[in-house]
Amino acid sequence: MKKLSLAIISALSLILVSCGDESTRKTDTTTPISNRLETVKTRGKVICGINGEVPGFSFVDQKGEYSGMDVDLCRAVAAALFDDPSKVEYRKVSAQERFTAVQTGEIDILSRNTTLTLSRNTSIGMDFAPPIFYDGQGIMTTKASGIKTLTDLKGKSICVLSGTTTEQNLADQMAKVGVKDYQPVVSDDVDALYTAYQQGRCSAVTSDRSQLVARRSVLPKPDAHQVLDILLSKEPLAAAVAKGDAPWHDAVTWIVYSLIQGEEFGITSKNIASFANTTDPSIKRFLGKEDKLGADMGLPADFAARVIKHVGNYGEMYDRNIGQPLKLERGINNLSTKGGILYSPPFR
Repeated sequence: MKKLSLAIISALSLILVSCGDESTRKTDTTTPISNRLETVKTRGKVICGINGEVPGFSFVDQKGEYSGMDVDLCRAVAAALFDDPSKVEYRKVSAQERFTAVQTGEIDILSRNTTLTLSRNTSIGMDFAPPIFYDGQGIMTTKASGIKTLTDLKGKSICVLSGTTTEQNLADQMAKVGVKDYQPVVSDDVDALYTAYQQGRCSAVTSDRSQLVARRSVLPKPDAHQVLDILLSKEPLAAAVAKGDAPWHDAVTWIVYSLIQGEEFGITSKNIASFANTTDPSIKRFLGKEDKLGADMGLPADFAARVIKHVGNYGEMYDRNIGQPLKLERGINNLSTKGGILYSPPFR
């Protein structure tokens, strides 16, 4: 009887394992750990998680049109895959839900002014593409407040977005200078955060410096506000995909690098046609005329050429979204050949 029972148990175990495997196979097409690249190509569009409330990065105007660095990255992915930057479905995700949206497969890529950190790359399970903007956390106050330093914020209220690195960075830096009695005014929505600041419910607001500059530009009286000359943190902003899907991560990574390398080669959306008959081996490889590097990732051979043609190179993206409208200098977000830290590995 014992032998028979063991045999029955073994048989049942095999059946359950088989059922488990079958269930996994059925759900793999919708979960991030499957080959998301093939899923996206079959679907015919990229589902991109964005903020939608930060001018310069991702912003929706009154006509429902999207713009910004993060939006352009989504457009670059669509251009590389489909030769059409419009093949994107944008989904606004909050700071609290953004990583879950990636993990569950609700979105293919998170392009939402998100900081690359160790814990997000490990315990939260994100794989990050190269940063598209190197930022730092700052503080904005009214000029009339007289606030100049962190110690000036003792006993005062500071608006801060919950579910972000911003909240912890603020606590760390205030503790560092010995200020313990400030009052965080926490919000889980970007618009609500700046509304609270505008209504005077907090003496200052803290976020990435680029975001502060962007939001100041749309306040009723921009000149009445100042972004303090204080840097609370390092904030490398990068797109993220779910960990465990190397083909999709590789594709997004090298699409980002194509933006940077395109600028280094001097190839723009306006002059790319002039490189059609180039004899430069490096440029021929980059444009997919030799070696077909894209095929090694499941991308078209000319994926980089598609990106530059439809979206432009990194410099064009920056000028269009940050430089011209927000008047922010490139600084460290320049090419390494021009004093910045942007650098692409070789396309070979």
